[in-house]
Amino acid sequence: MGGRERGWSAVPLGRTWQVVAGSAAIGLAVAAGAVAAAGPWESGQRTAERVHAAARDRERPAAARPAPVRRAAPAPPAAVPVLAPAGAASAQDPALSGTLRTRLDRLLAAGALGPVRTGAVIDVTTGRLVYGRGAADASTPASVTKLATALAALGTLGPEARLTTTVVSTAPGRIVLVGGGDPTFDPAGLADDTAAALKAAGTTSVRLAYDASYFAGPALHPMGHDENLAPVTGLMVREGRLDGSSSGPAPRAYDPASAAADAFAALLGKRGVTVHGAPAAGSGHGGTRLAAHRSATVADLVERMLTTSDNDLGEALARQAARASGRPATFAGGAAAVRAELARYGVPLDGAVFTDGSGLSHADRLAPRTLAGVLAQAAAASHPELRPILTGLPVAAFTGTLTSRFHASAGAGLVHAKTGTLTGTNTIAGTVLAPSGRLLAFSFMSQDAPSAAGAQAALDTLAAALTTG
Repeated sequence: MGGRERGWSAVPLGRTWQVVAGSAAIGLAVAAGAVAAAGPWESGQRTAERVHAAARDRERPAAARPAPVRRAAPAPPAAVPVLAPAGAASAQDPALSGTLRTRLDRLLAAGALGPVRTGAVIDVTTGRLVYGRGAADASTPASVTKLATALAALGTLGPEARLTTTVVSTAPGRIVLVGGGDPTFDPAGLADDTAAALKAAGTTSVRLAYDASYFAGPALHPMGHDENLAPVTGLMVREGRLDGSSSGPAPRAYDPASAAADAFAALLGKRGVTVHGAPAAGSGHGGTRLAAHRSATVADLVERMLTTSDNDLGEALARQAARASGRPATFAGGAAAVRAELARYGVPLDGAVFTDGSGLSHADRLAPRTLAGVLAQAAAASHPELRPILTGLPVAAFTGTLTSRFHASAGAGLVHAKTGTLTGTNTIAGTVLAPSGRLLAFSFMSQDAPSAAGAQAALDTLAAALTTG
């Protein structure tokens, strides 16, 4: 039987990652454009992390399954070095005035940030640390961890890679739905193509199995079954969501792979193909491909992950990076892949601890200089493959998790940043254009603040200060 392939057809996010917004006017234009073209996941301030905080406190070859994307080991990229040691920013550096340094010191000392408050600012042009207070001190990063996951996915897979879900025939009248690690998979198109291929071969009844072995290891995050993250499996439909939502917390399937197979069987039935019995777990190895569905590009998936703080994409992309680098597709394998890729790009790893790809774990540890370093590399002219990190950043007061923040602030439209929130942790990391004309990458982190809302406001003030001088 001839295989059929269908591409991703969801509403695009309006990706323009080839261009980096480097001025206030461009920043505002990008913000407005992102709002107008935002995909179905664009829904404003994400509440998933808040809820967790409250609780804890689809190629043609007849392949058996989608093969991992493997690239020849690349030469070490030309890294933008962080030249100055943490805390030794030069007072004469033109990227940041002495007055602004003094103001940052004062703002970072605000009681609203709690007893542990650290920060780093890097001049993207030179890679020099131009401001640092505890810049090398690692602490819980929360969701800004996704910046590191994004670098690893883009570095190992490449921005144009896609994740493939297939249907193969392993015996007459037996087909297998084979996952390719795409948490955003929508089965309708694949059901269309599978039914057409079966009917063309004179088959209108089948038994269906499903293969979720693309990922390995424990599927459940250490925090347990939670509305912020489905069990991480190689096969799932729309992140295992049970309520029709596209972002944020939601009731999740306890067995996303089985639920995906049930949904696919129902869709085949509606297209005139009878599925006998309940779908069962099985292997697609050695099967002949009938149809395939490919996801959006990794660049688009990275943008979606960062804009809406998508935890399921965070974990899936970390595992994809693990497979692409020859590691086990597990939580530990993903964490190792992220660390190795940051090291390959020359990002400082002061005290870094990675345990997941989403940042939901309180055991993760990253320093401000590491986070700002990821952003500096993403903005470097030598690393266009990393640009989706920048274009995926929420825009202050306009998009994603910053939609409800920075209103009536000098940073509105100018600060592009990823935020992180867990119980006792509030973080922000992003880019701004300074009055000096320099593009700055920054990260500010707070632990044990008396109020999450107060800490967020203080972090927003710090980021906005970089735009005013």
